[in-house]
Amino acid sequence: MMKQLLLLLAVLPLSAQSIDVAETTIKVPMLGEEVLYYGLAEGDQLTVNFEETNGKELKEFEIAEYPSASKFMDYKIKKLDNRTISINKTAVYKFRLYNSSLGPRICKLKLQRTPATVSTKKFDTTVYWKTVNDTTYTATQENYLVRRDTLITIITDQAAKVHSVGNLNDNKTTFDFILPTNTVAWGYYIGVNQEGQKAYEAAAELLSAAADSVIPKTPINQIASGAISFIPKLQSGEDIDFYINDAANLDLLNSGQSFYPLKRGKVINDYSSMTTPLSGRYYMTFINDNAVMGVTVNVKIAAVSFNDVWGIREVKNMVIGSRKEPYLKN
Repeated sequence: MMKQLLLLLAVLPLSAQSIDVAETTIKVPMLGEEVLYYGLAEGDQLTVNFEETNGKELKEFEIAEYPSASKFMDYKIKKLDNRTISINKTAVYKFRLYNSSLGPRICKLKLQRTPATVSTKKFDTTVYWKTVNDTTYTATQENYLVRRDTLITIITDQAAKVHSVGNLNDNKTTFDFILPTNTVAWGYYIGVNQEGQKAYEAAAELLSAAADSVIPKTPINQIASGAISFIPKLQSGEDIDFYINDAANLDLLNSGQSFYPLKRGKVINDYSSMTTPLSGRYYMTFINDNAVMGVTVNVKIAAVSFNDVWGIREVKNMVIGSRKEPYLKN
């Protein structure tokens, strides 16, 4: 009988001999899980022995081909004796132990494989890990500026009569103006009598002969945008005192107290581009110190604003992430 047994072992193929994969004791935490990874070869017969050492139930025990193709699942398990599972694909396999109780579970797990052929007898069941970078793209929408239109608003264009000192009427004239919403710059032109008006008209003729421009070709538009400097400042003719104030400083001016105007001068003509202030109500005051002669003051004020036209476009954003991926060295 002993001779027959020895003869049987001698002729038994090496591939039919069981090979230990793992024999371990695992503590599964309460409301948690433990996962082990091993490689198995195509054709292997996997033998699983499992036992919860205190005879308590483990909620789930699962064997899955990585990443999630389940091959075996058991619930409320206390013990497995020589459970055999056929492996039909060489891959990494995940052994998941899940505990849903409020206390830990101590589990013994023994895994053995029986190779199908001699060629897989020395199969390396160790699982190695590598970092893999993933590039993905997400689409978002963003606002973008399609174009910016420049708008010119004429705030005032008038001829103001300012009486002389000797006239029965007041020799002071005041009017108010309001800067439009979104003003980015503004400007004024003051011209006394015909001399001041002619200086403006001469500049208008020069502009009409100039090349096309985004800004409409009038002197006050050019002044407001800061694009003109060729109107001569007149040196002969009747002049006028002028002040540009806010409401508080206008009250101080009218009451004869010290005040701080935004702009002041004694001029025959004058112009300026203004970049501050850019909002609110302001007052332009003219005072004529001529004893007998009244004057006519031509006043032009214009403001520059931008009208932004916005569109929506889709933008792709690259997201680079990384993950750990298991692999075998066979």
